[in-house]
This record gives sequence, C-alpha cells and structure tokens, in this order.
Amino acid sequence: MRPPFEITARAASLVAEIERMLGMHDGALLAPASPLLRRSQRVRTIQASLAIEGNTLTAEQVTAVLEGKRVIAPAKDLREVENAIRCYDQLAKWKPENTKHLLAAHHLMMAGLVSRPGAWRSRGVGIAKGSMIAHIAPPADRVAGLMNSLFGWLKEEKEVPPLICAAVCHYEMEFIHPFEDGNGRMGRLWHSLILFRHHPLFSLVPIESAIRDRQQDYYTVLGLCDKAGKSTLFIEFSLEVTLAALKPVFTTPQPRMSGMERISAANGLMGSASFLRKEYMSHFPGLSAATASRDLQMAVESGILKKTGDKAMARYKFSFPGAK
Repeated sequence: MRPPFEITARAASLVAEIERMLGMHDGALLAPASPLLRRSQRVRTIQASLAIEGNTLTAEQVTAVLEGKRVIAPAKDLREVENAIRCYDQLAKWKPENTKHLLAAHHLMMAGLVSRPGAWRSRGVGIAKGSMIAHIAPPADRVAGLMNSLFGWLKEEKEVPPLICAAVCHYEMEFIHPFEDGNGRMGRLWHSLILFRHHPLFSLVPIESAIRDRQQDYYTVLGLCDKAGKSTLFIEFSLEVTLAALKPVFTTPQPRMSGMERISAANGLMGSASFLRKEYMSHFPGLSAATASRDLQMAVESGILKKTGDKAMARYKFSFPGAK
C-alpha cells in the first residue's frame, strides 16, 4: 500500500536541482574520495545523528573512538558511538527494502542499550513533548505488518524518485516507531542508505549533520505531518536538507580522475571482455572521445591493453584483467 504523500511543485523543483548537481559531479570526472575524507564524513554523520538523541561526544572524541583510542565519557554514550561505527560500516551491504536487514542494523545499533535489540517493539508507545503526548504510535501488534507494507512499497515503487522515497521511508519509520528505542537514528540511517543506493556521492554527504543543524525544524515538521496524516511537508524539508548537505561537496576542491585511474577502474568493470571506445566512455559520463582515445592509447603503449582493429571500431582487452 502506498504511504500517504503528495509531490508538490516545490519538491519536484528540489529533486531536479539535486539531480542536476549529481549529474555535474558525474561529468566532472573527479578522482575517488580519499580515505581520510570518507572517514571525516563518517565521523560527522555518526556524531550528528547521535547528538540529536542527546549523545555528548564531540567529533574529536568520535574520531578517537574510531581510531581505538581511550576516551573519557559516559559509558552509554561511548557504547552508542561504538555501535554506530559498526552499523555504518555495514551500510553498503544492506538493501533498503529488506526488513531482515533493518532488524540486523537495529541489533548492531542498539546492542547493550535496549533489552531486545533487533526486534520489533512488543508494547504500545507514546512520544512525549514536555508534559504533552505529541504522538501515539500504532499498536505493537501492527508493527510487523506496517513495516512489511512500507518496505514492499519501497521495493515495488518505480515512478517516485529515490530522493522522495528516502524521505517517505524516514517519516513512516518515525510514525510507526517500530522499535523499543533507537527509532530516530534508524530512520536517519535508512534515509542515508536509500540515498547511497541512488548515488555513491551520498557516502560523502552527511545528511544527519544537516538535519542536526535544523533539529527543531525536524521535530516541528514531523509533528505537522502527523497532524496532516501524510509526509508531504517532510519530503520538502528532507530535500532542502539534502541540497544543503550537497553544496559543500561542490565548493570543496577535489582532484580530477587521471587517465590511469580511469583505466584502472575500467579494468575492474570490463574484466576479460573486449570492448569498444564508446563502451569505455559509457563508464565515465562527460569523458570526450579525444580523451578516451588518449587513455586507451596510453594503456596500449604500456602493455596494459591489447588492441585489435582500427579507429572507432578498434577493440581493446586487458592483458591482466581484474575482478569483474
């Protein structure tokens, strides 16, 4: 069953702008991000998501935990960081539409913090805001069915952009509140997972950090969506946050991919199969025919590639093919 939401003109415009930026990134032929940059962004992601839930560790302390150094902090806060590090390390292995993967992720994220990590909640729950109950989640006996329905929609949906699917899934998980605790961090984790599956650049984009920068707006919009009975406003908020998180990636100078780096990447992609220049170019959006020819000629002269034929119909094959 399709969750209730509408795609407004504002949301459609934001999706178009984000996709334009992703296309610009692809066309720039940038070199792969350094391990140091990836670690820095992972630290920001973990620190921000846990800070929203009241964790006291700073980015510097999270980095120290990641490096195996001793950190003086409350035991619960340290356990939350250690668990989140293990959880985000597994992100690429999970499929967003698989409830078993979600339960496994919750087990990693909440081990030692709740009585039943990796299990749906077994009792009713209300979300307090001050002295008021801001949200009453669906009864516990409906959780499994609601989550299966949500992930079934996520699996079958082909027309709604992934950027919007990520926001809908995030909101619905907050509404259903499927776990005893950890629902916020799991909703943000799954949001990041869907975006990462859509485009690998999102492994460098700390959505959680951008949400923390607008934390009060985050809670306000969730409440408004509860009252409206649909996630439309949260979709717009999510897209605004995503766009804000993307912009620093484009203002930070990044090295372009060299010809040898492209050849190395193509080795893993092509394996032992022969290929044309146009097939090589298809893996590097924005690469000109002239630059592709220079890459291939360099590899031929270096003995990396074997060439048969001539001009546009020439075929190439790696002398020592990598794993495909």
